[in-house]
Amino acid sequence: MRCFWVEKTESGEINTSVTEKPISILDDAKSGSKTDSPHVRVRVNLSSLNYKDALAATGHPGIVRRFPHIPGIDSVGHVVASEDAAFAIGDEVIVTGNDLGVGHLGAWAEMIDVPSQWVLPLPKTLSPLEAMTLGTAGFTAAQSVQALISHGVTSDSGSVIVTGATGGVASISLEILNKLGYKTIAVTGKKEQHQSLLDRGVDEVLTRSDFVDKSNRPLLSGKYAGAIDTVGGSMLETVLKSISYRGCVTACGMAGGAELHTTVHPFILRGITLCGIDSAMCPMPKRKEIWEKLSGEWKLDGIESLTTKVPLEQTPAWVERILAGGVTGRVVVEL
Repeated sequence: MRCFWVEKTESGEINTSVTEKPISILDDAKSGSKTDSPHVRVRVNLSSLNYKDALAATGHPGIVRRFPHIPGIDSVGHVVASEDAAFAIGDEVIVTGNDLGVGHLGAWAEMIDVPSQWVLPLPKTLSPLEAMTLGTAGFTAAQSVQALISHGVTSDSGSVIVTGATGGVASISLEILNKLGYKTIAVTGKKEQHQSLLDRGVDEVLTRSDFVDKSNRPLLSGKYAGAIDTVGGSMLETVLKSISYRGCVTACGMAGGAELHTTVHPFILRGITLCGIDSAMCPMPKRKEIWEKLSGEWKLDGIESLTTKVPLEQTPAWVERILAGGVTGRVVVEL
């Protein structure tokens, strides 16, 4: 099977290649699995490129747990073998998150073999391309919007600010928020993308350098009812200072830095909530609920317009691009 193969030499050097590997490597991985769950083997048709995949593709020690490795945390395809009666040969399925592409051989390969408890039927209202345009990014975006709603941030509460606005999670977050009638404000470091964001329905676009606060003030004017932060670091610090009374901020990214320097003032004077969003280990009942929303009342028409399709052989170049901040929207990997 063709796959994106990541190896580590005895000297610690990381080597990658798009190559052919025997399907027996899936059996080896299965035998080392920590779960007793029956397994399902899937012929992967499409995967996607996430920031986490790019880190895995470069052998990042915080992501990859053992070598050799295959990245790819998202997949859609059809079942070719199943030990679970819930899945029949030929069924179209989605597998995202869990340990896929991290501690388990991932979806940048023509085949994956995973515990059946990781597998979901492809919703009938989603095409495979729509499913992978969403992928973990869309799943994270939907969880973020749901968190705002759960904390009382409605379309009548005020504007919602979304950072890293041209990235996958932020792009889909903005689409969902716009669909639900929220006033949206986007923050991006890409000035050339301002008009594109406005054309997609964003109400206002702010430049990253103008937005990020460089003062030591513990609070700024409370302008926003809610926020979806996909960046972290100083961006998240500024967002927390800028949320109005009883507002909510969701955090799901760290491309701008893993450290957070803040004070308790936004929390004890304005009663705001900082809500962490985790997609990888999201429990299956919640996972099903979110996919039902993405394929139902929150279904986004024309979402494929956010997508760039690339063959597996081109992923090395796209890994470099996303790590350099040069990717807009979503990248779907064809296998």
